[in-house]
Parts: sequence; structure tokens; C-alpha cells
Amino acid sequence: MPDPAVPPTPPVALSALLAREDLGLRQIAGPRDTNTVIHWAHTSEMADPYPYLLGGELLLSAGVHIPEAAGSGTYFDDYVSRIVAAGGSALGFGLAPVHDTVPRALVEACDTYELPLLEVPPQTTFSGVARAVWQLMAQARHAELRRVTEAQQSLAAAASRPDPVRAVLRQLAQRIGGWAVLYGPEGAESASAGRAPDGQGPEAASAGRAAEATAAGRAAEIAAAGREPGDVVRGALAGLAAVVRPSGPGTPTSATDTAAGTHLAAYALGAGQGFVLGVAAPHRDTGDHTIASVAAVLLSLLTGEHQSGSGAARSSALVRLLLGAEPEAVAPLLGSGGWLVVHGSPDAQPCDPVAAAALGAALGSPLVDLARDVVRVLVPADREPAPQPGWTLGVSAPATARDWPAADTQAARALSHARATRTPLHRHGTHRPALTDLLSPGEAEAHARALLAPLTPPLAETLRTWLSLHGSWDRTAVALAVHRNTVRQRITRCAALLGTDLDDPDVRMELWFALRHGER
Repeated sequence: MPDPAVPPTPPVALSALLAREDLGLRQIAGPRDTNTVIHWAHTSEMADPYPYLLGGELLLSAGVHIPEAAGSGTYFDDYVSRIVAAGGSALGFGLAPVHDTVPRALVEACDTYELPLLEVPPQTTFSGVARAVWQLMAQARHAELRRVTEAQQSLAAAASRPDPVRAVLRQLAQRIGGWAVLYGPEGAESASAGRAPDGQGPEAASAGRAAEATAAGRAAEIAAAGREPGDVVRGALAGLAAVVRPSGPGTPTSATDTAAGTHLAAYALGAGQGFVLGVAAPHRDTGDHTIASVAAVLLSLLTGEHQSGSGAARSSALVRLLLGAEPEAVAPLLGSGGWLVVHGSPDAQPCDPVAAAALGAALGSPLVDLARDVVRVLVPADREPAPQPGWTLGVSAPATARDWPAADTQAARALSHARATRTPLHRHGTHRPALTDLLSPGEAEAHARALLAPLTPPLAETLRTWLSLHGSWDRTAVALAVHRNTVRQRITRCAALLGTDLDDPDVRMELWFALRHGER
């Protein structure tokens, strides 16, 4: 799965490729639409390229597949229609060595089927065209990543202002060039869906439903910013928000639609209170979903505090703890029931406050503590943590406030186990107690580093693989994609550097323990 925080590579405008003077491309047929884009370049001399196209290609051909009598039949019509049916964006026809000019029948077919046809001069190679496409895509991706990064920074700054919800909405509307709205938990209700008042026909019923949806949507709006759309778009967006508002298992967390030429998107906020972010924009660029997702995370945190007053409750709990109150005395301020302590380690270092807040929102809790290399989240026990992309998580057993310190230790050990076994999430108590549970993660890691210090990373990895495969030379060689003699040489080198006998079961056990705790 792609990382949702990184926008996909944007397509390339055909006009940008035509503007490259070094290529000398010339459009000789088809619509000259400045909105035409291409996603990649593909070379094929197949008479029917349909099975080999994914859609969005600039198909390049030198006409090798064209028979001599093609101009007198339907060959070119069939060829071009198949490209269009496959979703091809444009056709590039190379001059020389097969054809000195572009066949007239091909030009006419491209005009008929509205497929842009480019003439590729003899001095321009197809690989040069493909390279230019990739260069333009790289430039577009860099610009889009820069736009997304700047938007993330501005949204985070907006969230720290005195009126954070409206500030975030204003910044989001500015970044997407449209309208952003926050809907409250009470969604749009249609009291007479499918029925028209007496004496009115279906058209009146449809108009009535649209008016009701718009009116209900307006009532549910808490705050909005940007260029306000018309009633049709407004009503459609309110209806889309109802789709993602939590109503039971399987409810989507986001949805998109189009109304009156406007792109719509709705995002259920993670505070669990039924708030929804709605977005309406005249266009949908590649990074807009990423920008809106960042805004949704920030609004999830802000609306969670707005709905429950938990921000003031957390402050009160902190003050009471500092003044000497017992944890069990302040726990009711944070909510009732048991608690889970979750330790999260980001797969990509370092972790910043926005990423930590996003993890807390995904786990359904604003109680987040960001440390140097781990994020700790206090989660109500009735919210079952799930694996999160880009994170390794350790989860404690349910605990009362009195047992929070013990739960914190459990979560730390569970995170160590998840790292050692390379699993995205590990829960305390899901495996039988082992000797490793008797040591703190810091002590185990210090012992491992001291024991394995003489080994280089390649030697340590070879030893770990060899031990995991019970000393099999052949299976280790296959796993590491090296010759079995290389494995023997490396293991012999490990034994010499460590000054130990690798045939001793006690030695193997100690080394396996060290390798599991020293690889992070």
C-alpha cells in the first residue's frame, strides 16, 4: 500500500511535453486540449496494442506494424479506436526509417476519434521522449511534495491560533482553492425521501429533497471557510457527509463525489463524536487528498476537545497530579473505565508532533506523549488498537489508574517484542512469559550491543539468519542469496571475533537473545 502521507506522482500535461524544444514534437491531429495529460510513455509496434495498455499512455510507434494496403481499408480506424478504448492519451508517430511522412489515413482517424497525434522527428528517439516524460513527472512530483509540505506547515500553525477550527478551515480552503466546512454530529435528515407532497410530481419531490438536504446541511454546519458554493453543491456535500458519519461496522471514513462540475470529498473525523470535514473544490489535484487528510487529523484533535471539554479536564488532571493527587483520584477527569498504554515507534525517524498527534487520533485518544524515539498514548480500554501504517506498536493489558506504571512497562516490553519479531503490533500477554520479560528493554539492549560489538552488520545478519534456520548452511545461503561457502566463511569469522564455540547450545541461545534485542 502506498503511504497515505505522500501524494502519488502527478501526470504530465501534454502541452508541457510539446513545449520541449529539444524534442521537436508537433501535434498534427486530434483535439488541442490543454487539459490532456499523460501518465507514462510506452513503445509498441503491435497492430492491436489494446491488451498491453493500462490507460493514460503516450503510445509511441514507428508504424512497423502497418501493412502496405492499410490506407485503402479500415486498418487505421480499427487501430486508433482500440487505443482510445484502452484509455490511451495520445499517439506519437516516429518518422524514419519506415515512414517518411505520417500516413494521411492515420491523421484522419485520429481526428475522427479525437486522439492527439504527435509527429516525432527523425532526430528524436523514443527513449528520449520517454526520458522527457519521466523528467517532467519528477519535476511535477517535486513541486507537489513542496506544496503539500508547505500546506502541512501552514495547517499546523493554524491549529495553534486562538480560533483553531476556523483557522484550519480557512487555511485548507485557501490551499485547495475551494470551500471547507465542518459538520456537527447531527447530520442531514430527509424526512420525506422518495415522496412528493400531495399534488406534486417527481420533479417537485426531487427539488424538495434537495432543499431539505441543503437546509439540514446548513443547520449541521459548525464553521466554514472559502468560496461558498451554490445550493446544489452544498446539498450534495451534506449528503456525502452523512455517508461517512459513523453508523455501524463498515462505515467508510472518507468518500468523494462530483456535483455541478465541483469535486466533493468528506472525511469522518477520528474523535469518535460524529464530526465530518467536507471539501468542495473546482478541481482535484494530486496532493489535495493528502492536504485534506492532514486537516482532518488536526480537526479530529480540536473537535475532540470541543465536544467533551477534555482539554480542560486534562489540564485539571495534570495540575492535580503535580499537586500530589493520586492517579486513581484524577482518572475520572479523563473518562471512566480501564485504560491501555500504547508505545509507538515510527518506522521512519524522526517522529514530529504532527505525526504523534496523528497516531493519537488514529487510536482514538488525545492523551499523547512524544519522546525522542517513542510515542506513548493512553487509550480507553474499550477502543481496541489496530496496526497503523508506518508504526510499530506495543500494547499493554487493560489497567486501572493505579496500575498505569506497570502498564507502561508492559507496553515497552510489548514494543520490544514487536520490533524483535518484526510485527506491526504486539499485545502484552499474547505469548507465554519468557526469560526476556524479566529484563527491561534498556538492559537487554545494552547487553546485546556489548556482546555483538565485534560483528559488522553483514556478519550479524548472517549469524541471525543462520541461527534462525537451526544452523543449516544451505537454507541460510538461499535466504541470503549467497554461496554456502560464503556462509561458512562468515560463521567461522563470527566465532573467531566472538571468541566462542557456536556448536554450544548455551552460546547459541545467548547470541539469539542478543540478536533479537540489538538490531534496533
